[in-house]
Amino acid sequence: MAKLSQVAMGMLNSEGMWQIAPGKLRQSLLLFGMAVVIAIADQVTKSFVRANMDLAESIPAEGRFRLTYSTNSGSIFGLSLDSTFLLVMAPIVILAILWLYFYYLPVTNRLSRVGLGLLLGGAVGNLIDRIRAGEVTDFIDVRLWGDFHWATFNVADASITVGIVLMIYYFIREVRIHG
Repeated sequence: MAKLSQVAMGMLNSEGMWQIAPGKLRQSLLLFGMAVVIAIADQVTKSFVRANMDLAESIPAEGRFRLTYSTNSGSIFGLSLDSTFLLVMAPIVILAILWLYFYYLPVTNRLSRVGLGLLLGGAVGNLIDRIRAGEVTDFIDVRLWGDFHWATFNVADASITVGIVLMIYYFIREVRIHG
């Protein structure tokens, strides 16, 4: 039954070999290209920080926007969750996002592909850190006013956040257009 539905969805050809319809593959390049660029940018920036800064060092020492080397064994923006839980759930979430994309979202909508690409790239970037070191390197430190500052974050965290905002906007817009 599953094989029949995969053939109907264009995932398996008549010989049972896995394939993606050419139009869907071409349009999916934006999603996967975005994900790869984000994951690479995230890893390069984290490697640069680890190689050139001491833990807890800030450049500049004062200011609204600083690079501050920190590590995070919690989840996004330092929220405390068990690392084992994250290591198990992150690949499941990534697979669920891909499954939802290939089966339900229109491939012609660029906004959905960019949003999912940002989510996927950010998730992969942080997953690499968790597997490699059991923690994530953070370095972007923004002070909003006085001593109040947002939790230190990284390229992957920012990508995940922007991806979520884009997907919420996309879904709201689709509901308004199609009722």
